[in-house]
Amino acid sequence: MRILAVSDLHGDAKPLITYLKDNKVDLIIIAGDITHFGPGELAEDILNALSTFQIPVLAIPGNCDPESVYANIDNSPAINLHARNMVVKNIGLCGFGGSNPTPFNTPLEFEEVQIYDEAKKTLESIKDEKITLFITHAPPYGTKTDLLPSGEHVGSTSLRKIIEELQPTLNICGHIHEARGIDKIGKTLIINPGELSDGYACLIKISDSKDKEKIETGIIKL
Repeated sequence: MRILAVSDLHGDAKPLITYLKDNKVDLIIIAGDITHFGPGELAEDILNALSTFQIPVLAIPGNCDPESVYANIDNSPAINLHARNMVVKNIGLCGFGGSNPTPFNTPLEFEEVQIYDEAKKTLESIKDEKITLFITHAPPYGTKTDLLPSGEHVGSTSLRKIIEELQPTLNICGHIHEARGIDKIGKTLIINPGELSDGYACLIKISDSKDKEKIETGIIKL
């Protein structure tokens, strides 16, 4: 299975659409900030455009998406993965959108206690699958994926705690544009693919290798 994971579209899906015209993937994951402070209908338009490629799309909102984006995702052909889970073959997927509080009072922020309670419950529901993909908009605290140029870490402490406790196979995140990169928390690989609006994405390849699945990941320029 080839999965293309992107984040931080901010209203611009052109790099993704151009890539899909010449490249085959089996699943698309969007880790939030589909719009840049709305309108919610723009998210629906983008997801409708992606549906023409006949590839399943899973999406969560980001902190820069208005709350109405929940309904806009549900009204589109995409699957809303916020605080929800699903299993594709032996791959468990779940998501949690928005972000921990920021200094900018963006539309979709959650207190850390709510993130911990709701995101942990969602991840626990798929923890027994062979491969688990935890899709979040905010990155976990204290990694390369939440690091500002100033040296300050601004990710979610709750997401870090959940990952430490449940150790999903992979955490796809976004939110911090400057922190495009890959890191690990225990056995969990953390990937912030960077801004799709700048042409960056994460390609995940999952293949059978004798008795267990082989996973290859990397950040690519579309």
